[in-house]
Amino acid sequence: MSERLQGLDITTLVQGGRGLGHHRGKAVFVPLTAPGDRVDCRVLREKSRYIEAELIEIVEPSPVRRDPPCPYFGDCGGCQWQHLPYREQLAWKASLYTDQLVRSKVAETSQILPIVSSPEEWHYRNRVQFKCHRTTEGMAIGFYRAGSHFVVDTADCLLVRPEIGRVLQLLREELPAAPRPDCIPQVDVACGDDGSVRILLHVLPQARKVMRSWLETFADHHQLNTCLQSGRKDTLETLRGDGQLSYIVDHPEIRLLCGPGGFVQVNSRQNRRMVAELITRLNLQGTEDVVDLFCGMGNFSLPLARRAAHVLGIEDYAPSIASARRNAFANRLDNSRFQVADAAAFGRYCGSSPDLIMLDPPRTGSPRAMREILRLQPQRIVYISCEPSTLTRDLTLLVHGGYAVAWSQPFDLFPQTGHIESLTLLVRTGAGGYKRGPVTGCWGLDMRASPRSPLLPISLALADHFC
Repeated sequence: MSERLQGLDITTLVQGGRGLGHHRGKAVFVPLTAPGDRVDCRVLREKSRYIEAELIEIVEPSPVRRDPPCPYFGDCGGCQWQHLPYREQLAWKASLYTDQLVRSKVAETSQILPIVSSPEEWHYRNRVQFKCHRTTEGMAIGFYRAGSHFVVDTADCLLVRPEIGRVLQLLREELPAAPRPDCIPQVDVACGDDGSVRILLHVLPQARKVMRSWLETFADHHQLNTCLQSGRKDTLETLRGDGQLSYIVDHPEIRLLCGPGGFVQVNSRQNRRMVAELITRLNLQGTEDVVDLFCGMGNFSLPLARRAAHVLGIEDYAPSIASARRNAFANRLDNSRFQVADAAAFGRYCGSSPDLIMLDPPRTGSPRAMREILRLQPQRIVYISCEPSTLTRDLTLLVHGGYAVAWSQPFDLFPQTGHIESLTLLVRTGAGGYKRGPVTGCWGLDMRASPRSPLLPISLALADHFC
């Protein structure tokens, strides 16, 4: 039987949203807790320096706690912080983000800007993945329990847009009667800024034919933009509508169309704020040559193209590049071009060293792209991140390669969760050693070192040490 820890005091929160206490000199991580809680918990895994535990009972609640409004909170793994008032969530995100960058020695506290709160605490998500599982008692549609593949049957979600909530009700009513509900692992539902909805039904290959017929009838009956996928993205097929959803950025408005399988930020209003903040802070003069890595359908590329001499967008998902090209044409931005390519090899498509390189990689970051960026040595780099640990790993490579963080700003795109989005601007300082110099004001390279000094080799293992 697992050991039970009684009367554990939770003193702080850590990246990812778990509470932290200590027992016999070891850190104990307990989800769903708040600083000031005294809890009983059960040990799940014990390592030499830390313990992972699950909450059994809150013996004495923290004064900062609130009652979570969602009845599925604690069972569903989608949220970690509904038990904290939103102002507390923001304060902890700002603190954890600053601590991550400062402790990793890539920035100083003065370079971290205040966190930008979300305009909406609830009903902000414009896309979601509903997990499905057929059981002897019926069909569960909802989200995975934290740390498992158990589907928590969910009648409603307080994070999704109302348009998505209405589609969830349709799925719950009609999906169990489909020909092969046992072959449906997931349904993606997305919503455009104009309220239009698209569903993407994932089915196992053996059920594609029979489910295709059922899905066409379902889509026609409810007038839904509908797609089908049975494996990798190359199996994706649009059944009703054109599969496109529209999103708005910039002022005057740029309308962006994005097809199924493409990436869109989940919080549309915060995305617009993030684009606006970036444009203001970059203060482009109309002469810059810009490269946008992981550009998607042009979310950042096209607003920047309005203000730069030229923008090159790089993305390895061909349908997104097709969307970006269509969006550029529709918005008459002929100073932009888009290329299907691996971000790590984008240099072959650049005529010369760009003035600005920006990147918005997946949660895992992109250390391979860092090497190519360092080879080209742009004057400025903008890094957009949704994961502070991989951000600091990649920033470490850049800082040790001759760049300094000018500013970094966290954005809350994900209320009720521990996730943090951010914008970071780096400027080139030169080449040399690791010394802290008065020019950079942060852990950059010594400006007095020889400009011919080779870049210090940093292995990925060393980079991981800073996370």
